[in-house]
Amino acid sequence: MRLEEARTLMHEWVGSPALRVHMEAVSACMKAAAARHNPSMSPADVERWQVAGLLHDFDYERLPDEHPIPGVAHLRSLGVDEEICEAILGHYSEKTGVLRKTPMSRTLFAVDELAGFIVACAKVRPDGLTSLEPKSVVKKLKTPSFAAAVNRADIAQGLTEMGVEQNEHIAMCIAAMRACAEVVV
Repeated sequence: MRLEEARTLMHEWVGSPALRVHMEAVSACMKAAAARHNPSMSPADVERWQVAGLLHDFDYERLPDEHPIPGVAHLRSLGVDEEICEAILGHYSEKTGVLRKTPMSRTLFAVDELAGFIVACAKVRPDGLTSLEPKSVVKKLKTPSFAAAVNRADIAQGLTEMGVEQNEHIAMCIAAMRACAEVVV
């Protein structure tokens, strides 16, 4: 599935502007991670990573109690790449039982909660993402009442599974989101 097809599907299934922003933010982070951690990756493969990020929550609004299982079934019926389907299932492995075995699935898990948290950080700053730095994000992570719905344990686990340094990963995600700030904040 191409990125524009994925975006069309997202718009068909997701009405919430906040959820769309989240999905676009995760997609941007996936693109950056693909290019950074796999420099020889083809543009088509980078786009696959973006698609995984864009569609990871596309069924959440319609079927929150069953998410992501029905969404992945729908994607499979459309012939979507199995690695993308496995990554989407793996981002919610405690429900699906699907282990994160691939770089794509580990990265999706590692950017999902973090992207949402970065958006929350940007929303309380006068200049949004413009001057946001990793140290500000880390400071907010230590404040449990800020963006309380964000699972900080998942963020930490994602960093561990990817084997990346926290500030470096946060910086990559911020930069990726700045590049498409018009749709993520």
